[in-house]
Amino acid sequence: MEAVAKAKYLRGSARKMRLMADIIRGKNLVWATERLKFMPHLAARRLHKVLKAAAANAISIEGTAKLKAEDLQIMRLTVDGGPIARRFRAVGMGRAYRIRKRYCHVTVVVSDEHAKAMIKEKPKPAAKEASATPKRSSRKTREA
Repeated sequence: MEAVAKAKYLRGSARKMRLMADIIRGKNLVWATERLKFMPHLAARRLHKVLKAAAANAISIEGTAKLKAEDLQIMRLTVDGGPIARRFRAVGMGRAYRIRKRYCHVTVVVSDEHAKAMIKEKPKPAAKEASATPKRSSRKTREA
């Protein structure tokens, strides 16, 4: 069972929000919320709020008797760029500097299925054995 929470037009750049999202993507919901709660970043607070909303959505769909917040995993966590509000700052000699106030959209999908939440690492290529390369024969065997 999956539950979705979306937060649109969050103040702050998508780049800064993605730094926090990369830390918790694919993790257990309780572990992620505890980490975000104690991070000093504004993006962490906003992401924490969206995670709590996703957990509440999942519990309201399934019911408290069947589902606990400890059972939930973060399946997908996407941070997309939103609109950019442009302002200007007056500077000397009649010029203006542009100020860009960036926004982002966050989508969180949580699920209670543990098998899908496991992040599979790419298998490392096997080390080449020394005997796999052909050995050069000595001159004596060539002449014979």
